[in-house]
Amino acid sequence: MMLQKKRDAPGVYQLASLLMELDTSDETSQILCADALYQMGCVEEAHKLLLLALSRNPQRSPILARLALLQLKKGFLYDGNQLLKKVIKIGDTSCLLPIMDIFKDEDRKLMQSHCRFRALTILKNKQEDADIKEAIAYLSFAIIASGGYAEDCLLIRARCYGHLGQKKTAIFDFNAILKEDPRNVQALSGRGFIYLALKQQKEAVQDLISALKVEAGVVITAILSLKREAQGLITQWLLQHARTVLSELIATKDHLKEETLRDLLMIAKALIKMCKDAQYHIFYIDVLIANGRYGEALDHLQEAFGHSFPGDFANARLAVLQLKRRNAAVAAHSFSILAKRDERELGFLLNFVDTKQQRHLSQVAAQEGNVLMKEHHYEKALGYYTLAVLTSKDNPRHLRQRAACLMHLQKYDKALKDMDKVIQKHDSNSLRTRVEDHCLKGHLLLLVAEEEAAVKQYIEALQLDESVALCSIMDGPGSEILTKTFHKIAESHFEMQHFEEAWKITDYGLKIDKNTELKKLKTRLKREASSCSIH
Repeated sequence: MMLQKKRDAPGVYQLASLLMELDTSDETSQILCADALYQMGCVEEAHKLLLLALSRNPQRSPILARLALLQLKKGFLYDGNQLLKKVIKIGDTSCLLPIMDIFKDEDRKLMQSHCRFRALTILKNKQEDADIKEAIAYLSFAIIASGGYAEDCLLIRARCYGHLGQKKTAIFDFNAILKEDPRNVQALSGRGFIYLALKQQKEAVQDLISALKVEAGVVITAILSLKREAQGLITQWLLQHARTVLSELIATKDHLKEETLRDLLMIAKALIKMCKDAQYHIFYIDVLIANGRYGEALDHLQEAFGHSFPGDFANARLAVLQLKRRNAAVAAHSFSILAKRDERELGFLLNFVDTKQQRHLSQVAAQEGNVLMKEHHYEKALGYYTLAVLTSKDNPRHLRQRAACLMHLQKYDKALKDMDKVIQKHDSNSLRTRVEDHCLKGHLLLLVAEEEAAVKQYIEALQLDESVALCSIMDGPGSEILTKTFHKIAESHFEMQHFEEAWKITDYGLKIDKNTELKKLKTRLKREASSCSIH
């Protein structure tokens, strides 16, 4: 402890010498005596004493390490390095820790510089696992000699650990750097790459974005140096994260988060430098629009895709920019095309459009959809109706229009989903409208062979207003088909002895049409269930 604090080396030497006289084989006293001699400036005497101790035990790391440092101090680099190699072979690099508190700063720096140089030389000339492990040992010596923190050596060692597959150990070294320097680009990107290898997406993205904020050019170069598969994964992860952030930002209309928008713009710029795929250019354009930089967005759209704007996604971005110039009809056309391909993407883009523009779009889209329906262009009409639904926030009128269109296209399941939404909002509708909605849903249920559910819808309609329901039934599917279905379902309930339900279905079926089979069933119900109170 006295030597570590560099106090009274002569006193320590005298005490250590006395201990050696008491026990000549005491290795600890010999080392203590050598350390005291070193601090007193008697390097040769310390060297001789250590050699004597080594002759008795050639594999003692603490002695080898001290001798190595003394050889380096004397300028005997080869001899010093051979001694260090022996320590590395023994595998006890920690023996250097107590020595560093005893040796002088200039000698520690000498050890650090030599070990760093040896590690770099090994890594430059050889890349086998054994060589990398040897380089790690030298780097560990250099880090210890530095006092525990040598940024460049920690970076190199972390990469070596990563190469060997010791990923958690690599992260430990990167963490050591980032504790001292949280904005260290090399450590942030290096740790991000380790997280990438561990498939820890959130952590990898967080580190790489932090690194991009500090020095984007360095990070981009590092990413482009990776294998193509790793590059693709990183760019996809960055895009997914950035798209999620942008979607949340514009969905909440939180335009006050200027810092977030700046970060997104930085990520977008980095992505188009790393990959030329259209999706990255599309994202860059979205961020420019979110920032209100419409002219730049249009310029980049033209630069990336040409003036013809091929592709629905690119055309949809042009539509957003056209809306900013009050060209709703052209925008509606582009949006309707995207609606058929990717309704979710259209929903995202509509967040760029203000409420007034959305209302106008809804009107334009519904009108165009109606024209196309009359001309039997159902596929084209569907895109416009979807646009009308999205821009009106599921207005029941537009949902009905789309359901009718989907029915013509024989997409009955989707049409049913629309009608479910319509019926959920029935409170504000007229009686006639509600009756017609139940009838349309009943017709759709018949078309997907959900006959009992269809019957329930028609009964609901008849209970609300019989005359309106009968008119709707005549428009489709017709009384004959429907009464056959009513008979089938009523017969099924009769066979299960559900007499009250069978009676109810039969009774409503006869209101649609005086079907002979239904009349017979009603007679059987009266006879077979005369003991039940069913009428």
